[in-house]
Amino acid sequence: MAYYRRDWRGVLVSAGRLVRLGFGMSWGRTVRGAWLVLRANQAWAPYPDNDPERARRLMRGFYALVVRDGGLTLDPERAARLEVEWWRVHRARQRENALTEDDLLDSLVALYAYVYGSDEIAVRPAAEHRTRAMRHSDDWHRDGCALDDPRLTQERAELVAAYTALLAAVRP
Repeated sequence: MAYYRRDWRGVLVSAGRLVRLGFGMSWGRTVRGAWLVLRANQAWAPYPDNDPERARRLMRGFYALVVRDGGLTLDPERAARLEVEWWRVHRARQRENALTEDDLLDSLVALYAYVYGSDEIAVRPAAEHRTRAMRHSDDWHRDGCALDDPRLTQERAELVAAYTALLAAVRP
């Protein structure tokens, strides 16, 4: 919601919560990581004149922090490429109706499986919920971003289900 309303403070706060809870990084690295995620989102946000390379570079920095402090083993370059790829697929689906929801789902599965070192089948339910959340969000955005829109509640429920499923898939 904050992203589409260009509420960058809200994006930063949300990114901070996700970084802290998702990767368990120190507070200092959490703040730095959330800042990098915010700046990557800002580089990606303008349509159609976004800056994908800058977004990838910033996300590479984020994933480098994750490697140092978040307990994951991955290549920050590859993780950033997969991250920004799902952004691209989502935008192509949302704005140009150029790709399918299955394309979006597959791009999320690829990201989750790589970043968390998990099997694609195991992370697929999380990606399915995340894809449904994006459907609610996209409809909400298309219809004007009203704060009392019931689709926001549906989106939140799908996001909670997505992160619950992701946690179940990546933690023994």
